Amino acid sequence: MNRNIRNSAKALIIKDGKMLAVKLEDEDGVFFIMPGGGQETEELLPQAVCREVMEEIGIRVAVHDLVFVVEGVHGEASHRVDLVFLCDFLGEIHGAVLHGDTNQIGFDWLSVSELNTAPLYPSKLRRQIMNLHEGKPYKVYLGNEEPGDPECVD
Repeated sequence: MNRNIRNSAKALIIKDGKMLAVKLEDEDGVFFIMPGGGQETEELLPQAVCREVMEEIGIRVAVHDLVFVVEGVHGEASHRVDLVFLCDFLGEIHGAVLHGDTNQIGFDWLSVSELNTAPLYPSKLRRQIMNLHEGKPYKVYLGNEEPGDPECVD
């Protein structure tokens, strides 16, 4: 099989105990993903995070540490590698022209304390984000999450 690997730079933005997430809807209902997307040629990952967050939800962020890596080996046109960076919310960009993802219907602030039961994907991130926020040990490399894998709700 000849497939490309696609780096996807994602933003973990937590403010007042809530995490900013892109809200999507498809035939299975409403679900959430982290803002971010594909890295372009000669673009550094932190630059990709800033650009994608601006395009998807019209805000500025300050990018900090890489905190999680999760892969999607099957179920998409490419082998996806999500690189999640901790970010600070700096503010809205007034007049921003948004370029949302397919099926994007907005964004929402999700309670970090309830992420384990929220429809946030990849689901392997849920508990690890909660642990990071609570100052508990967390895993950085979360491995592969296949479409149809059991959801992580522990």
